Parts: sequence; structure tokens; C-alpha cells
Amino acid sequence: MLTTRATLDKRRADVASMFDGVARRYDLMNSLMTLGAVDRWRQYVVDAVEPAPGQRILDLAAGTGTSSATFAVHGAEVYPTDISLGMLEVGHQRQPDLHFVAGDATALPYADDTFDAVTISYGLRNVEDTRAALTEMLRVTRPGGRVVVCEFSTPTWGPFRHVYKDYLLAAIPAMARMASSNRDAYDYLAESILAWPDQDHLAALMTECGWRAVAWRNIAGGVLALHRAWKA
Repeated sequence: MLTTRATLDKRRADVASMFDGVARRYDLMNSLMTLGAVDRWRQYVVDAVEPAPGQRILDLAAGTGTSSATFAVHGAEVYPTDISLGMLEVGHQRQPDLHFVAGDATALPYADDTFDAVTISYGLRNVEDTRAALTEMLRVTRPGGRVVVCEFSTPTWGPFRHVYKDYLLAAIPAMARMASSNRDAYDYLAESILAWPDQDHLAALMTECGWRAVAWRNIAGGVLALHRAWKA
């Protein structure tokens, strides 16, 4: 069955609405569900992006701007961008020095060749059309610029992969009850992780979209994968 434009628009609106509903406790839930490891993982992204004074960085699916702030402290000019207006509102309250922008990853409101680096953490799997998003990210990156994608992935050790998929991910909605009133959002989180392609498949898709020298680093045994590539 063909996916219509109206269907895609509705799915985008549904995802945005879902994140609107968890915006105020989003950072807290990230910390709880990762037992505090999210701060260390965020530093891995900073190291891969290599922010520096004078650089322009697009932080997609920026949410409340917690990740964007880590680039800004290095002197980079950061554009935190998200489709969820609720996330942007909370982000503006918490990070008033950052310039938040409402934008859809598949139709970015930026000119060609604008950014030295584009990054997205835990958000690419939430975009309805992954290929369109990767192509748009390439368009707005300057020649020689880079992309960094941090996303949940597939554990590399078989026994742990079984435990992770069958037990740990299933525990996410239960954990969400402790700190969030929106269990549906965290049911979706677990489902979207299970449906996401593994490291090799994402790298292949990035290459098909025009990114070059795609490589990745596994984090926490492949629970996360940090993909990095360049624009020729």
C-alpha cells in the first residue's frame, strides 16, 4: 500500500504531539532509563562533532536543547531544531541563550551548504522518512562538513542481544510509570528501537543518500551506535 502525503503528515503530527506531552520530564526520564549514562553518551557525541568557535552546527531533534548547550560552550553557533513545539518551549525556558527553531527533518528551513556539522541523537528513528532526512541533512551541510548520528542500535553479543530485546526494552514502559504520565510515548520508544535497522544497514543507507566515508562506533556493546560521515 502506498503511503500518502496526508498519512505522512498525520504521523509527523502524532510524533510531535507525543513529544509535546513528555517535554517537561523528558530529560529526567532519559537520566532514569539510562542510569545516568546519558551524560557520558552525550560527551561521545561532542567528541565526534568536534565543535569549535566559528562553526555552525545544526542539532536536529534537539528537544529541550540539553545537547545543543554542550556544543555552544565550545564557542560554536548552534541551531537546535525540533518538530515538537512543546519541546522547544521547554528548551527556551531552560536554555534562553539558544536560538530554537521549529523544523521538520525531511524539509529543513535552511539554505544549502549552511552547516559545518549536522548531528541528531535518538531522533532519526522517529522521522517517518529516514532517507529523506539523511538527504536533507546532506543538503544543508557544507562540502567537507560532517554528520554525526547517535541512535539506539543492535547489541553485538548474541546472549546480551536476547536479554536486551526481550527483557530490558520491555521494562521501559514500566519505568515510565514512575516519572511520566504518558506511558504510550514510552511504549512507542521500545517499539521504535526494535524496528530500527542495525549498524550495517544504517551505514549503507547513509552511503546511498550521498554521505561518504561512513563509519561507526559501538557504545555499551552496541546498545547505541555513533555513525559519522562526510560530505564530499
